[in-house]
Amino acid sequence: MTMSWTLAVARDDLSRTALSELAVPECGAGEALLRVDRVGVTANNVTYAVLGESFHYWDFFPAEPGWGHVPLWGFAEVVASAVDGVEVGARVYGYLPPAGHLVVRPDRVDPRGFRDASQHRAGLPSPYNSYVLTAADPAYEPDLEDLQVLYRPLFFTSYMLADQLADNGFHGADVLALSSASSKTAYGAAFLLKGTGPQVVGLTSPGNVAFAESLGCYDRVLTYDALHELDATAPTAYLDLAGNAEVRGRLQRYLGEWLVREEIIGVTHQDRTGAKELNGPRTAVFFAPNQLRKRVEDWGREELDRRFAEAWLSFVPSVRGWVDVRAQQGPEALRDVWLEVASGRSEPRVGNIVTF
Repeated sequence: MTMSWTLAVARDDLSRTALSELAVPECGAGEALLRVDRVGVTANNVTYAVLGESFHYWDFFPAEPGWGHVPLWGFAEVVASAVDGVEVGARVYGYLPPAGHLVVRPDRVDPRGFRDASQHRAGLPSPYNSYVLTAADPAYEPDLEDLQVLYRPLFFTSYMLADQLADNGFHGADVLALSSASSKTAYGAAFLLKGTGPQVVGLTSPGNVAFAESLGCYDRVLTYDALHELDATAPTAYLDLAGNAEVRGRLQRYLGEWLVREEIIGVTHQDRTGAKELNGPRTAVFFAPNQLRKRVEDWGREELDRRFAEAWLSFVPSVRGWVDVRAQQGPEALRDVWLEVASGRSEPRVGNIVTF
C-alpha cells in the first residue's frame, strides 16, 4: 500500500469534513508506524470534538488551522519500527486518529506496551498516550474487540465517575440524575451506581425511554419534559452527559438549593455553553484522568487496574445484549458514520465499528 488518508472536521462546524489522500508516513529513528485497523465512533468522540479546544483533544493529532482530527479508540498494527521491543506485526489498542496511519515515538516500552513520547503530546494526559500490546493484555479477547473499542474507554470514564461520586459521599445526594441516559457512558455509570445507596434516575428523550428502561440500570427513567416528577425536596446530584444548557437551567430552577452537585461529563448536544457556564461552587467539569491520578496515589496502579478489570468483566456479559454492532469499511464509511453520530441520528442500540 503506497497511499494513506486522513479525515478532518471543521472545528467550528462538525458537519463539515475533508477526506484527503496522502503518502504513507515514513518511520524515522526512534519511531514506529502504526496502521489503523479498527475504530469505534460514539457520542464520546463528539464530546472530544466539542471540547477540543478547552480540553486540548485537538492537540493529539494536529491538523491544518481551523480543522481537527477527532481522536478515536481502536486497534492498530505495527507496520514499521525502529524501536527495540516494538515489533512489526504487533497489535496495539489505544488512541488513534481518523487516518490510515500514525507515527509514534515509543517510550517506557515494556511487555505490556508503550507510551507515545512525541513532543506535541508531552503535556497531554498520559492515559491517552498509552498503547497496550494485545498479546500481553489479560483482558484482551479477539472476539471481543468490537465491545472493547465501543465500551472500554467509555466504561473507564463511567468507572471513574462512579468512583469519584462514592469517594465524595455522593456529595450528599439521595438522587443521582443522569442526562443522556441512553448513552454508553451514562448507562455504564448507572450500572456501577445502582444499589450503592442513592436512587439512580435516567433522563432522556421520549424516543429513548424504552431502551433506557430495558437496560435495568436505572431505578427510574424520565423524559426531559418530566423533570417536575423528580422529588423537589430530595438532595440531587445532576450528572450532565448531554451538555444541554436549557435542561440544566430548568433543573436548576426546579430544584434550587436541593441541587447539591452538578458534574459536566459530556456534551453530546454540542451546546458549548453547557460546558462553559459553570455557575457556582457546586458545579464542576468531570475529567476522568484527575480521579485516575488520585486513585493511583491512593491504591497504586496495579490495584487500580485490578479493580477496573473486575468491574469491566462484570459489565461485559450485560452489554452483549445492549448493543447491535454495525461494522462498515473504509474512510468514506467513517465519514458517513461520523456525520450520523455527530448529528445525533445514531440509534442508541447501534455500536458503530469501522475497519480499514
